[in-house]
Amino acid sequence: MFQRHEPIAGMSGNAATLSMSQAISLRRAADESPRALSWIDALRDRFAHIDLVPDLGDNIGSAEWWRGLATLTLLCGTAISTFPGLKPLEIGGAPALDASDFNEARAQMIVPIAYGGDTGRHMAATDAVRPLAQTPERPQIELTATLGQGDSFARVLERSGVGSPDAQAIASQVAGAVPLSDIAAGTRIDLILGRRAARTMPRPVDALAMRARFDLRIEMERIDGRLVMRRIPIAVDNTPLRIRGRVGDSLYRSARAAGAPPEAIQSYLRVISRQISVGSDIRASDEFDIILDHRRAETGESETGKLLYAGLVRGGKPKLSMIEWTVDGRTQWYEASGIGQQRGGMVRPTNGRITSTFGMRRHPILGYTRMHSGVDFGGGYGAPIYAVSDGVVTIAGRTGGFGNYVKLNHGAGLGTGYGHMSRIAVRPGQHVNRGQVIGYIGSSGLSTGPHLHYEVYRNGVAVNPLSVSFVTRAQLEGKALADFRARIRHLTSVSVGAALTPVAARPAEGPKLGSLADTASKRAGEGI
Repeated sequence: MFQRHEPIAGMSGNAATLSMSQAISLRRAADESPRALSWIDALRDRFAHIDLVPDLGDNIGSAEWWRGLATLTLLCGTAISTFPGLKPLEIGGAPALDASDFNEARAQMIVPIAYGGDTGRHMAATDAVRPLAQTPERPQIELTATLGQGDSFARVLERSGVGSPDAQAIASQVAGAVPLSDIAAGTRIDLILGRRAARTMPRPVDALAMRARFDLRIEMERIDGRLVMRRIPIAVDNTPLRIRGRVGDSLYRSARAAGAPPEAIQSYLRVISRQISVGSDIRASDEFDIILDHRRAETGESETGKLLYAGLVRGGKPKLSMIEWTVDGRTQWYEASGIGQQRGGMVRPTNGRITSTFGMRRHPILGYTRMHSGVDFGGGYGAPIYAVSDGVVTIAGRTGGFGNYVKLNHGAGLGTGYGHMSRIAVRPGQHVNRGQVIGYIGSSGLSTGPHLHYEVYRNGVAVNPLSVSFVTRAQLEGKALADFRARIRHLTSVSVGAALTPVAARPAEGPKLGSLADTASKRAGEGI
């Protein structure tokens, strides 16, 4: 006998599935009585069958799916519109502790040493505390002073705390070893000042050390109440520094690579440019030869001085050899043959403008036309007048209508005259150099105002000064030329690198004293 069962809605095949709403409705239908439902229960029952959050991954595109999407969009939009935003939280209000409270609290902390030794609570002073009558002084003070430009050695010591009598005594003692004027500006003076007898008195000098000169060090120490000075000579090698090398692409860069200082290279280029063209006459295969004044001390310091020799070698043979030489008080560079630099061109005897030229003119005082044998230069009263070339003074005094007049003989039949001076600055027979002041503009003689009347003579005949150019070239002769060539041989005999050999030390003179550090430690240990 078989019993027939009707399939339940929502079942398929032999399996049956019920949704949560169907299960709840079936249970409610079974529990409730057949009586009619109220409208509230009916409305609740209707909303119970509506799924507000359907699975959007199921039944895509159905009405239920679209309703779920709309619900999700509405919820997201509501959340975004009500988002309060992000901003930093504001913290206000006064600090919990003021300055005094903070210091009191910090005194009870364990803090780094950088804050000072204030860990632990501060206690008020009691009757057992006695104030100090005076603070104790350091037994000695170590300090360094520097001699300034134009400064006095004694004033430097006084500014460092040394009493005036002691400073003068030390300066006199140092002057016995080296002139105070030889101590260069910037010299460092190391001092140790000892204990003073009273606070109102300056501290005495217990020790002093300084490099008084490049080749001398001075040390002083107080022994048995007086300062004992020790001179320490420093061995110095004065061998000139010779630098040679190939010119290559750039003479300057090659010389710098060889170790020449920039100032020395500039001096070298200025000197050789007086004889040859640096831009066109120097070849890449040429060799530069530079010799400089050089000093080296046994302590390691070195000083490089001025240029002594400027040479250029081509093909293994000297093409240019020049050194500086002084003749008659004038120093200039001479070539190896003894010929100095050439100077020429028209030289103005004063800085004023030309007011009257050479030729026929009406004389402003005599009133008739006659030859004006020179050139007039205007200028203020007392303006200097210069010699246009080297020469010897043949006339220096009052001369007719020229008033105060000076005439120079320049050799080779040439001479110059200078008239109407207010004052003459040379004397007859005196040798003058080009550019030397020989007088001052005035209005002496037949003159209507302050000016210079300048004349040039060739074999005693006046010629137009504007047509004459004086060319001077110094030339050495006799013993001066022999000494000059000997100096060149001496300089060029120095080998490259000879100035870099070790310097032998010299023994110290006087009592043997300890260094400044030894003196300081010894006196600190004695508790003086």
